[in-house]
Amino acid sequence: MFLYEKKLEYPVNIQKKDLKMAKNILAQYGGPDGELAASMRYLNQRFSMPDERGMAVLNDIGCEELNHVEMICAMVMQLMKGATKEELQKADLLGNYTMHDHGLFPVDPNGVPYTATYIETSGDWRADLESDMAAEQRARATYEHLMNETDDPDVLAPLSFLRQREIVHYERFKELRDHYLKIYKNNYDKK
Repeated sequence: MFLYEKKLEYPVNIQKKDLKMAKNILAQYGGPDGELAASMRYLNQRFSMPDERGMAVLNDIGCEELNHVEMICAMVMQLMKGATKEELQKADLLGNYTMHDHGLFPVDPNGVPYTATYIETSGDWRADLESDMAAEQRARATYEHLMNETDDPDVLAPLSFLRQREIVHYERFKELRDHYLKIYKNNYDKK
């Protein structure tokens, strides 16, 4: 069961419009290594974990990623606040405007829509955890790239928070993988 707390994990309070940055942050909304993909990936993979510990870790991180989706959406909306149709066109966001006005739709900065194919799940805990660690590293790198694109402290603060969470998630997945490798070492050594 999910419980919803009506506040963001980290506050987002962006004051300056920046359509270029809004478009680029879409990478972490609808992109293959974005927060939406991560949340769906982990919430699906949890059922393939060999025990309750693994299920709990994937569930916890998957739920946290949903909060990160909410943060990314808040950032994009605040960065686009008050934008005119002409400004959106100049920022190459007219397609979004045409279909969604100022609303959000999960795409990457190139306009490629989110797809369920981003939900990597193999049914094998070892393959999934290795993939999850790599996904967290790719997301960390994307946050670093985004941080290099702005000097606005209102944008940098939540991006820095999200980047740090990718590092924490990577470490949690690594600990879980190492835990399972110790337990199941004999099974894999025999194959």
